Amino acid sequence: MTEDITAVRARMGSPHRNEGLAPSAHARFAACARAAASAENEHSFVQTRFDEAAAQAAAVDALLTTGAPLPPLAGLCVSVKDLFDVQGQVTAAGSSVLAARPAAAADCTAVARLRRAGAALIGRTNMSEFAFSGVGINPHHGTPANAATAQIDQVPRIPGGSTSGGGVSVASGAAWAALGSDTGGSIRIPAALQGLVGFKNTARLTPTEGAIPLSMTLDTACAITLSVRDAVLLHEVLADRRVALAGRPLGALRLAMPTTLMLDGMDATVAEAFQSSVATLRTSGARIEEIALPALSELASMMANGGFSAAESWAWHRHLMADHEAQYDPRVAMRIRRGERMSAADYIDLHATRRDWIARMESTLRGFDAMLSPTVPIVAPPIAALVADDNAFFTANGLLLRNPSAVNMLDGCAVSLPCHAQGQMPVGLMVWSSALRDDTVLDVSLAIEAALAAQAG
Repeated sequence: MTEDITAVRARMGSPHRNEGLAPSAHARFAACARAAASAENEHSFVQTRFDEAAAQAAAVDALLTTGAPLPPLAGLCVSVKDLFDVQGQVTAAGSSVLAARPAAAADCTAVARLRRAGAALIGRTNMSEFAFSGVGINPHHGTPANAATAQIDQVPRIPGGSTSGGGVSVASGAAWAALGSDTGGSIRIPAALQGLVGFKNTARLTPTEGAIPLSMTLDTACAITLSVRDAVLLHEVLADRRVALAGRPLGALRLAMPTTLMLDGMDATVAEAFQSSVATLRTSGARIEEIALPALSELASMMANGGFSAAESWAWHRHLMADHEAQYDPRVAMRIRRGERMSAADYIDLHATRRDWIARMESTLRGFDAMLSPTVPIVAPPIAALVADDNAFFTANGLLLRNPSAVNMLDGCAVSLPCHAQGQMPVGLMVWSSALRDDTVLDVSLAIEAALAAQAG
């Protein structure tokens, strides 16, 4: 028997307001204040629109006074990555080269669905230029500092990218959730580095029309939230579908922990948090098998010439770069130009290789409810070190993208949820599987989230 999210919300209650998900006016004003004036959000937003948020909030308040049914998001503040079209606003994808383009004539599908669900859109968030980095550095608008690590040490650390400002908007309390994109981890990386939840659904389930593409093959429209339950709700809105949750206990689940690639290079903090979480889940009854996934070791060779992101971004940018390459972040331009060297034959071969790889991966994953891995193998490095040194930047970028990008190549789905102890640097646990296993992955993640919370006390 399955349980939809309406039943889950009724059973679990809401942390936002006793009457349901609708926030109080005080909470909405506090979010706006954090977005406008908080030091944590100095570089998080490229534009704020409190007038629109206030208008939506007023509409929700009017419904509350009449006792009318509330829409699913009911005035909750949601930030929008500067990748998505919002009617009347310029979509620049964190760049300067598109800053003078015409404003969007209409909302993209994802934004239209958020509005229809009653979300209060609080502003456009900063990002890695054209979404081409897992680090989150932006030379045009400044780099938003990690809001979670600021509470642990005084070193400004990377937020993770490319949904950098979106992650900070949620971690700082300026937004209840952040609309973003995930091509190789761009939702899950900032979630992992800032102690948040990031859900990358199967790409075909959410429309990307009206968003500037990085890779038409891999791009996914999805969101960062504070909890798995909220991730379910946002997915229902963005995908316009109902999520069926079986509500199975951990003891009924069969999970796997791949030992190939994904456990390599973990720093001490990530290793301790991940191993402790796995131990907690086993104590709580979960069956977790260590398995080899040798196909994961093929990813590096598959991506050696830049992969889909390089080829498909080059197709989109080649005319713009012919006249304006000097306005690009040099690190982004370099990665885009890798696609210039890929032939049509190479591109067709890559699609064929991927199809074969997915088939072999799915054969191995069959029989397991989900895989468990660290989302990324390192905690957030200092911003200054990566701004100053190309080698340090690309080394960190490669480590951050390695694990989550495997799920994109699989055409799969994944949740990153926090698994670190209180007071420690944020660490993400990635729960993942193959295409269209979204409801199972969300169901498993709810059970894991509850077990980890119980252990934390």
